Amino acid sequence: MIIESGLEQKFCQFDAELTVTDGTTIEGYASLFGACDQGGDVVAKGAYAASLKALLKEGRSVKMLWQHDPTQPIGIWDEVREDARGLYVKGRLLESTQKGREAAALIEAGAIDGLSIGYRTQKASKNDKGQRLLTELELWEVSLVTFPMLPSARVGAKGDSLDAENLRDMAAAIRGARQELAQD
Repeated sequence: MIIESGLEQKFCQFDAELTVTDGTTIEGYASLFGACDQGGDVVAKGAYAASLKALLKEGRSVKMLWQHDPTQPIGIWDEVREDARGLYVKGRLLESTQKGREAAALIEAGAIDGLSIGYRTQKASKNDKGQRLLTELELWEVSLVTFPMLPSARVGAKGDSLDAENLRDMAAAIRGARQELAQD
């Protein structure tokens, strides 16, 4: 999790695969309810409801970004909704943009397989396990990313993908590097 000016980013990877069809249409889950990520956060069922309702009322949408970079939109989320399992997303990569074409190629090759949500926490508490229980989130964007935080997440794509043990090792190495940088 990264906190910058109140906007948080949660790198998520789930057993529910993000399906890719025709190289540009993608769908799956950007967040699963009740799953604890490596930062100790758990998203509660209904956490996105108020935000999604407000976006709809205001005629705005959740953005599809590349690696959380607001200068690099790569597509359109046509559908973003909560269901019993989590935050479901369905959208299109825009191949009319260079980054959209690159994202499609990287997903196809299996080089990119993670999703991450960008949000602001509106309401949270600690549960009996000491985890932060996120009960209301203001959702800003869902990004395609290289390194997700919840090890069980996967973007479905053609080609072989890394196994869960390798992903955990990489995530641990990244966390260690972040901690070292923070100490400097």
